[in-house]
Amino acid sequence: MFNPSQHDVRRFFCEAYRKQRNNEILTPLEAIARDWIMQHPEYSGDLEEIEAALAADYSVERGQANPFLHLSMHLSIAEQISIDQPPGIRAAFQALAHKLQSEHEAHHQIMECLGEMIWNSQRSGLPPDGAAYIECVKRRSR
Repeated sequence: MFNPSQHDVRRFFCEAYRKQRNNEILTPLEAIARDWIMQHPEYSGDLEEIEAALAADYSVERGQANPFLHLSMHLSIAEQISIDQPPGIRAAFQALAHKLQSEHEAHHQIMECLGEMIWNSQRSGLPPDGAAYIECVKRRSR
């Protein structure tokens, strides 16, 4: 299983941003990342300098959103939807996107459910509950 470090993730997004700005060829995963980066222009300053990105502190105490976590969640959700894993996420996403009339906003709502599932798993010591995750997304589309 692929388990990148925090620095690997930050390098990946900074490199995808650099390649996009220089009109260089992107890998398929970088192309997906680029699409999400382009939908979040507010993160451009965070992505410009790799060394600054590696040193940045996005702790909760600072009250600043972590652009790398946010973009990573977009990437994870896009992958989940593309392979319909956990089963039902694609249909739940489509219903939510239809209700909100925005795939991007649907992703942001799904992030809340994903974060809740991970938090519950960590708190209980049990594996993530995919069914509860899907149900959370479905509730938001009603």
